[in-house]
Amino acid sequence: MLKTLLVRIGRTLSVRLSHGWRRSTAVFDDENLLSCAGLLPVLELAEHAGLSELLDEHVVFTDERIRSGAANPTPKLSSIIAGMLAGADSIDDLNVIRAGGMNRVFGGVYAPATLGILLREFTFGHARQLGSVLGRHLVALADRTDVLAGIEEQALVDIDSLLRPVYGQAKQGASFGHTKIASRQVLRLGLSPLVTTISTRKAAPVIAGMRLRAGKAGSGRGAASMVTEAINTAKAAGAKDILVRGDSAYGTGKVVAAAVKAGARFSFVLTKQASVNRAIDSIADDAWTPVHYPGAEFDPDTGELISDAEVAEVQYTAFASTKYKITARLIVRRVRDRNHDQELFPVWRYHPFFTNSTEPVTDADLTHRQHAVIETVFADLIDGPLAHLPSGLFPANAAWTMLAAIAHNLLRAAGTLIDPAHAVARGATLRRRLVNVPARIARPQGKPILHLPAHWPHAEEWDTLWDRTFTDHRRQVAA
Repeated sequence: MLKTLLVRIGRTLSVRLSHGWRRSTAVFDDENLLSCAGLLPVLELAEHAGLSELLDEHVVFTDERIRSGAANPTPKLSSIIAGMLAGADSIDDLNVIRAGGMNRVFGGVYAPATLGILLREFTFGHARQLGSVLGRHLVALADRTDVLAGIEEQALVDIDSLLRPVYGQAKQGASFGHTKIASRQVLRLGLSPLVTTISTRKAAPVIAGMRLRAGKAGSGRGAASMVTEAINTAKAAGAKDILVRGDSAYGTGKVVAAAVKAGARFSFVLTKQASVNRAIDSIADDAWTPVHYPGAEFDPDTGELISDAEVAEVQYTAFASTKYKITARLIVRRVRDRNHDQELFPVWRYHPFFTNSTEPVTDADLTHRQHAVIETVFADLIDGPLAHLPSGLFPANAAWTMLAAIAHNLLRAAGTLIDPAHAVARGATLRRRLVNVPARIARPQGKPILHLPAHWPHAEEWDTLWDRTFTDHRRQVAA
């Protein structure tokens, strides 16, 4: 009986073709079909935020390696961004924006070879020009959408780096750098982007700056200037209270001084050197306070918090022998070392960070640990445009990473126009639900109409994006 039931369920759930298809019944010949109809509202949002004007103003080529290789850079760069929004992670994948009727809805659609030639015209200076576009476009998106909702209350700037592996020996700048895989430090051949993000208590992180470096570059190389630029971008978007967070690679005097000079607070992990250990040892036993992390419970008898993590603080002067000497709070989190379960006395592991935040010690610890939110940005980039670094030339790859950052912010801003769930959704989710939606172009009486699939599961969200994009949708800020 059970076997019969399983067979019946299998038949019920099976998907059967409704016609007898033959070899010659599938033809790629529809010039009115779009595979990525969601690019229309997303790129319209980009234009509302002035992307083309910013590219025209800031990306300027004065000479060319190949004649006409850098001609018309604005529509070509917009084409690359459009391809990334549709899921392209290599130059050849940019061909997706030329399929079907895409050239009927977009003014300029270029072949991947043409776009690759433009990328190879880039120098380090041109990549920095794209960095200016990235920051200014983010500020414009923040003005028109809720991509940085709550920035008037507090902005959280995070900085970190990642190592993207490469496999060709001819990649410029590729070298062996340290990365962590399955909690183990390993050496991998690759390139190392340094990234700064801006988030708020209400908004998911967006990219404020990105700079490609050699794989062997130290994590903190160039961090001070990146922090300064990110703080300035946050201020331009309306931030008043800014906190910069980072791990021990960025807990240096130069980076801390840059944050203070730019008018921001800081929260950085410190390497446990002798002076830090002495400060930790000076903390009294009764100064430790349990931290209420997710999953912690209260003792039903005493009502006290049961947690294996505790925090305390002590005043500490960092970088005492340098010109960056500064005194602030050393907040230490300690957790039980589970490698010593049968010890006579508790064995603790200590994790200190240095901050001038004014929050209570437990809140400051929770805020600092949320620095890990930058990893969600890395996951989106790796699952999208940064799955590969497509060129053999370092400046071309630097430009590719900048354009990937612009595409990431644009997709994030589009999600905020729909609802809170899409405002924090993964990039792959937004591409699947909103961008990679097929449609057919029709022109009854000369009026363009898009026919999209009936019963599309996210039709309501798509319509919301379309309606809010093709109106003058500006973010309303409470007085």
